[in-house]
Parts: sequence; C-alpha cells; structure tokens
Amino acid sequence: MTTILSAQGADLLVLEKDLELARLLRRRPHPPGVIAGDALHFDWERLKPLGALKIIGNLPYNIASPLIWNLVAGLGRYTKMVFCIQREVAQRIRSKPGSREYGALSVWIQSFARVQLEFYIGRNVFHPRPKVDSAVISLTPLDADQKAKNQDKLMHILRICFQKRRKQLSTILKPYWHPDLDNWLQKQGLQASIRPEKLSPQHFQEISSIIF
Repeated sequence: MTTILSAQGADLLVLEKDLELARLLRRRPHPPGVIAGDALHFDWERLKPLGALKIIGNLPYNIASPLIWNLVAGLGRYTKMVFCIQREVAQRIRSKPGSREYGALSVWIQSFARVQLEFYIGRNVFHPRPKVDSAVISLTPLDADQKAKNQDKLMHILRICFQKRRKQLSTILKPYWHPDLDNWLQKQGLQASIRPEKLSPQHFQEISSIIF
C-alpha cells in the first residue's frame, strides 16, 4: 500500500509498530515520513499542525475496533479514513438498529462518522492466509452539529444498555429513570419496553443527555 501511494505522489506519514520494518521504510530511495510507534498508544494530537488528514490502514484484527473507536471521537480533523479490517467487525460497525450485529461499537462510530462498506476481500489473497475474510470500509466525519456532544455520557449509556441488551429499556435504566424520559419516549413514539438494539445512535445521545 505504501509503495502504491508513494508512486502516485501522495505525501505520506507512516506509523509502524514493527521497528525493523520502520527502519526498512526509512532506507527506501524516496522514503515517506516514518514514525515508529503503536497506533493504539500514539498521541494523535501531534498531527494537528498538519491540518485535515486522510487516514489509511490495513489494520491488525485485534486492534481494529478500539483504534477506530478512538479515532472517530478523538481525531480532531480528518477528511476520510479507509481501513481494511475483519469482515465481521466491518458488519458490526455499519449495522443498523434491529440487526443482530448492532451494538455499542455501531452506535459509537455512527455517532461521529458516516460508514460506507467499499468491498469485501477473500482470505485467499493474503499471505499468510488468515482464518477470516476482510472488508474495506471508509469513514467520513459527520458535520459538527450532528456529532455526539458529550462523549462521556454517551459512553456511559452504551456500557449500561448493551451489557443487558436483551432486557427492556425500563428495566435497564430503572435506577436512572427520570420523568423527562417518559415524555421523550412519548414524543418519539417509543415504548419503555423497547430493547437497546432497536434504538438509533441519535436516540442514545438524547437519552444520555436526559438522565446524566
């Protein structure tokens, strides 16, 4: 990927955890900028002076979910992110309310970005061959007025609700119930017996603002 993008004249900054591979990248005839580091622990604030970014990566399956979770909410300026990830994770990220894959990861990422499935990749094209298929997804940031306003509140409500996703909302939120929540449900045309997996990202944002 790095070779192809460099050949097309892209101005690259590569983040590479493998120190030996980072050294090899620096030895190329026309080396990209290289930072040796772990993407999960990298201080992405360092990139703010570079302006709006495009983030591209073939992500290790074990870090895809937490890394994308952190990036969509914490990376201040980007125009697009494109990742190759495990197919099942891609399905979870882009899933809609009511689907089997829909959960906290879906709600969180869709509260900050638009998700587009680009295409699937079979396991046979990789060497060594993984045990799962992959998918390429792209994410573009929501407008400022569409993004979740309070990340801590949203994270709290998602943790509470999806730990008990098969229970009714009234049961899950009984310790936090507020009269304003009854009014909100009525305006939304929803029943207190609804389950978390039926609520949209916007619903979760509004509920978190009411009860916390």
